[in-house]
Amino acid sequence: MSRLRFGIFLAPFHPAGENPTSALQRDLRLVEHLDELGYDEAWIGEHHSAGSEIIASPEIFIAAAAERTKRIRLGTGVVSLSYHNPLWVAERIVLLDHLTRGRVMLGVGPGSLPTDSAMIGLNPTDTRELLEENLDIVMRLLRGDEPVTATTRTHRLIDARLHLRPFSDPLFDVAVAAVASPTGPRLAGRHGVGLLSIGATLTKEGFDALAHHWSVMEERAEAFGTTVDRAAWRLVGLMHVAETREQAYRDVEHGIEQWFRYFQKVAAFPQMAVEGGDVREMIDFVNEAGIGAIGTPEDAAAQVQRLVDQSGGFGAMLLLAHEWANPQATRRSYELIAQHVMPRFQGQAQATLDAKARASDARSGHAEQQVAAVAHMTEKYQKELADRG
Repeated sequence: MSRLRFGIFLAPFHPAGENPTSALQRDLRLVEHLDELGYDEAWIGEHHSAGSEIIASPEIFIAAAAERTKRIRLGTGVVSLSYHNPLWVAERIVLLDHLTRGRVMLGVGPGSLPTDSAMIGLNPTDTRELLEENLDIVMRLLRGDEPVTATTRTHRLIDARLHLRPFSDPLFDVAVAAVASPTGPRLAGRHGVGLLSIGATLTKEGFDALAHHWSVMEERAEAFGTTVDRAAWRLVGLMHVAETREQAYRDVEHGIEQWFRYFQKVAAFPQMAVEGGDVREMIDFVNEAGIGAIGTPEDAAAQVQRLVDQSGGFGAMLLLAHEWANPQATRRSYELIAQHVMPRFQGQAQATLDAKARASDARSGHAEQQVAAVAHMTEKYQKELADRG
């Protein structure tokens, strides 16, 4: 694979009971910070219940973030497509494509929280079936000019068309979310779009399924006459780093327990079956189960390499945004990853290391020449004085 992109997957996760207005502003400032650090992508989630993941519309958040940033690409991570009229989803993302001048990406999924879908009378089986139907409609609208007439369980379209074509030529990135099941890879392969492996690094089962996911994508792509590209495959993982492991461990005492308890006791999301009774057990679970890295930039780089080896190669490493540490330590973690981890996978580290090695090998000879040059010029000056004198 060529240059590995880096970004975040911002659900977000905020402790219930805290000021939501300031939390959302903190999320926007984080995306600005990542833009300045040179991160490539930020994916924004959609949730409507459970009190922690408080962004209800990734499109609205992206519109605000786009005005504060210059380069970073912004994606819906994900639009819960099963909840929406697929025509309006396509219309909104095309509008964002124009407003951002091509910096938007569309990520779709069935919706992760059953407490969301229950409020509109849908169960998890319904949402997965609707995802397949609605994605087919969205892709027909985005890729073609022919009118779409379709009836799903929740909506009816009659000669539906987009009245704007995308700004991106031919189309912005589209990706389907996947946890451990083959549902996401099947749809991604069928439509020849990208894959967001959200659960791949969050459970051992997801990690083990990585190579299988790509095989499913290739098989479906062949069956439907599409093509898939590893560069459009994004993996989501857990990380927090500091200058030392001890410091990283102290940092996450701030909020890792709240995050674990959310998945253990609040969110009905069994794909995130995290284990740990106290903070140290939680740290050990992340590190020893191989689902993430809490430690140093070296530990983070080793985790990325494990994912590359297990998957066979992918296009982007997305860090799952969390508030395990306080805002200052969290920002520092992203800085350290940008400074020490990203260059290793983007072809930027080795060139300077090689230049350093060449200079080190030749140092003694060049130093002698420098000393000789100084001595020569000193002698020359003294001779000039003597000749005048």
